[in-house]
Amino acid sequence: MQVHYGINDLPQFQKAVITIGTFDGVHLGHEYILNQLKKEAAAIGGTSVLISFHPHPRHIVSHSGQPLSLLTTLEERILLLRKAGIDHLVIIPFTETFAKMDATSYVRDFLVRYFSPQAIIIGYDHRFGANRSGNFALLEQLQSIYRYQLKEIPAQVLEANAISSTRIREALGKGLVREARTLLGYPYFFEGLVVKGNQLGRTIGFPTANLNIVSPDKLIPSNGVYAVKATVQTKAYTTQENPVKLKGMMNIGIRPTVGGMNKVIEVNLFQFNQDIYDQFIRVELIDFIRNEQKFAGLDALKAQLNQDQSTAESILI
Repeated sequence: MQVHYGINDLPQFQKAVITIGTFDGVHLGHEYILNQLKKEAAAIGGTSVLISFHPHPRHIVSHSGQPLSLLTTLEERILLLRKAGIDHLVIIPFTETFAKMDATSYVRDFLVRYFSPQAIIIGYDHRFGANRSGNFALLEQLQSIYRYQLKEIPAQVLEANAISSTRIREALGKGLVREARTLLGYPYFFEGLVVKGNQLGRTIGFPTANLNIVSPDKLIPSNGVYAVKATVQTKAYTTQENPVKLKGMMNIGIRPTVGGMNKVIEVNLFQFNQDIYDQFIRVELIDFIRNEQKFAGLDALKAQLNQDQSTAESILI
């Protein structure tokens, strides 16, 4: 898959079959659309092209400035889409100017001018252009002028996708890690930079890597203790061949036993004692172990952590 940032240096696509969307999570519900994109392109000897946007359009049109709780960052979506087998991914900078483009200009001056689509695969509820005034009906009206075929994604597929995305977010918010994994088709993961904490874990035999999450928009699961697998990386969002996945457990929470106030993410990697400060860890959630709780003291906390490790090891066999 070739990745293109912006429209200035795009190749001349041959018989482009395009679809448009954020594809947050690149979950199993997206599989139909991606397979349909590849199928249509193969049928005409063409090229499959996915058009997406960055930053997320809601950052521009809502002006709230609040994190979005996305299932995947842009870099993670790219990693996942590479596995989907499409030919081209085009990342369009979503700006206020772009958001104000009227719907007809969006089709003529953006889609047709830069992609010359042979076919457009889109949902009946897709909206585009200023004030979201463009819709499927407009694309139908313009297809005879610009000579593209319009392929509709069935309503039930779109509804299933929406349900899947919502269910995944809700599942992660409740610690339902296995349900989220089933819907995603892979373990939910995030990446963080290893930073120095108060090093309390070392004093009770459970040293932890404290993570500073790379993206503020990334959805962080509910507080609690998890069984995880982790990959240590020198750079964020890198793909390693045959990566070494370390087993461990992770705590997300405020650490009430020691009077913590701020949420932290700490990963204890089993049988691992290397210095990995200023490196990155990709954490895969395998299962939820328990909710965060306050213990009577450090001895009680240590006893529980020993039990948590036994539980995690039995899960991660």
